[in-house]
Amino acid sequence: MMDDKAASKRINELCDIINYHSRKYYIEDNPEIDDYEFDMLMNELKTLEQEHPEMIKPSSPTQRVGGAPVSSFSKVTHTVQMGSLQDVFSFAQVEEFVNRIKSEVENPRFTVEPKIDGLSVSLEYRNGELAVGSTRGDGFVGEDVTSNIKTIRSIPLSLSEKPELLEVRGEVYMPRSVFLELSNEMELNSEQPFKNPRNAAAGSLRQKDPKIAAKRKLDIFIFNVQRSLGFSFKSHKQSLDMLSDLGFKVIPEYKCVESYEEIKAIIESIGQRRYSLPYDIDGVVIKLDDLSLREQVGYTSKVPKWAVAYKFPPEEKTTKLIDIEVNVGRTGAITPVAVFEPVLLAGTSVSRATLHNQDFIDERNISIGDVITVRKAGDIIPEVLNVAEKLGTQSFKLPEYCPVCGAKAVREDGESALRCPNIECEAQVLRSLIYFASKPAMNIEGLGPAVASALFDSGMVKSIPDIYKLTEDDLLKLEGFKEKSAQNLILAIERSKHNTLDRLLCGLGIKNVGSASCKLLCERFKSIDGILSASADDIVAIDGFGELTAEIIVKTLSEPHMLKTIEELKQYGVNTEYQSLAKSEKLLGKTFVITGTLPSYSRDDAKKIIEENGGTVKSSVSKKTDYVLAGEEAGSKLTKAQDLGISIIDEETLIKMIS
Repeated sequence: MMDDKAASKRINELCDIINYHSRKYYIEDNPEIDDYEFDMLMNELKTLEQEHPEMIKPSSPTQRVGGAPVSSFSKVTHTVQMGSLQDVFSFAQVEEFVNRIKSEVENPRFTVEPKIDGLSVSLEYRNGELAVGSTRGDGFVGEDVTSNIKTIRSIPLSLSEKPELLEVRGEVYMPRSVFLELSNEMELNSEQPFKNPRNAAAGSLRQKDPKIAAKRKLDIFIFNVQRSLGFSFKSHKQSLDMLSDLGFKVIPEYKCVESYEEIKAIIESIGQRRYSLPYDIDGVVIKLDDLSLREQVGYTSKVPKWAVAYKFPPEEKTTKLIDIEVNVGRTGAITPVAVFEPVLLAGTSVSRATLHNQDFIDERNISIGDVITVRKAGDIIPEVLNVAEKLGTQSFKLPEYCPVCGAKAVREDGESALRCPNIECEAQVLRSLIYFASKPAMNIEGLGPAVASALFDSGMVKSIPDIYKLTEDDLLKLEGFKEKSAQNLILAIERSKHNTLDRLLCGLGIKNVGSASCKLLCERFKSIDGILSASADDIVAIDGFGELTAEIIVKTLSEPHMLKTIEELKQYGVNTEYQSLAKSEKLLGKTFVITGTLPSYSRDDAKKIIEENGGTVKSSVSKKTDYVLAGEEAGSKLTKAQDLGISIIDEETLIKMIS
């Protein structure tokens, strides 16, 4: 073992060497040594620190994932407000901004930089060492996530220079490649994947266990100096240059220009390349570069007047419509699906999109052969906007008869959808089987669409109760099944018999009735027999149920085939009684809506807490809402609640309500 003096010297040397190579790898993307050499340096440092634990510094590279899990995140009050920017959506608005600035100050220069789609954070350094990392929160108060911030390898724990104070602002993001890996992993583990990389980054940064956050491989771009003691600069570009020299991974491609034409050219260039980038961006930020002139231009009550964020519109492409397929859903809805020549949208190839119903087609006069305009709504869901060029000769009409079973299609009053009325239609039966086994319903792991289709085609499963007749020998007759996979599926089916009644009710697939409504029905009537005995008036008496929905429930559950299905499920031992999860009645009769990111709980956790105490959680705000539980970056639901005068509470208030 080294003596203390030699160990201290070597530890300092190793920290400097490892930090140097970390910057080369994580920030400059220009490694000088291979992974093995890097690991050997890290192992040497860990060994020395284990032998001399009193010499471990908070900024040591070994401390990036050293913290224990936390029960909650403490609050951090921002000395400098972490404000937002005014959004603009057209080049005309950008030009208007530039002209306004030019009318107020002489010879302004503008910095132009990509707007990263992530989670805004503050990093506070004291004497060159990372002291606090916090989320934006409401701009005034955020959360201390220092332990998780340290897991981001591109964030320096110690600066090459040691100013008394330096606070910077950055955007934490998840690279697209990491997001895809995480999504695949979560699906394999039967977990609900994040909707997009931004949500994944936010959820990962707020993990209570830093080791989990570390596995998520988050990254960051720094884009602003919030405050500084020890450095001075006159312009935004100068501050970014300085941050880069200090070892920060600063926002890429920032440029300083003078004219609207230059700004427009940069926006167009970034827009053309946005989907080829390894991270998500949702716009371009334009800022007055001179910091003293910013003070002259000033602020509104909500945003600075010296900057705007140009938001990219959804990408639209034209393509040729080559066919319209007609699909039949589990409720009999006959849905037209556009099949078109593949186009690249939001970074992926797209060749199909729903056309919804006949009214949608008629309004746009869509024909096979037309050139259509398509986009991804929210950069996620493909949709057809309109006909760009009319080349087809005849507007498409949905068939009068079900394309699967041949039954005459019907369109009920007040509905836009055409439906197959034949409850024994094979398409409906198959989709009902798939839905019954899905996560929102009975959640039978291993019984996905492909397996359900194979069982249906083989004739082994022709109705929902048939699932509970299956044996291992039956499954082994299907291609792809081995002894272990067959055993696992039979076990999953057996476990599903003990699911709560609301899952079973959801799995029966009543039109317009989702999992939340099923839970309300079970809370009110306690058993499947109680629900079957309920009248439409009984159901309307439950908050949130209208007359139409109540009539659909009564009609669906009184159909002979549904009664037969329920009776057979009882015979197979499937649970039909409801035991409420409520542990108390402290929130009984109160309706909540949850919005934003909460400090300590996921939305599902918060929902569970509310329901365990007798409350109800709804997805949308209405006059009947009692409380809106609002977290960080709450959106339109919070605004609507404020307009309606509904009580807005935070997580801490909720906990007090049930204590």
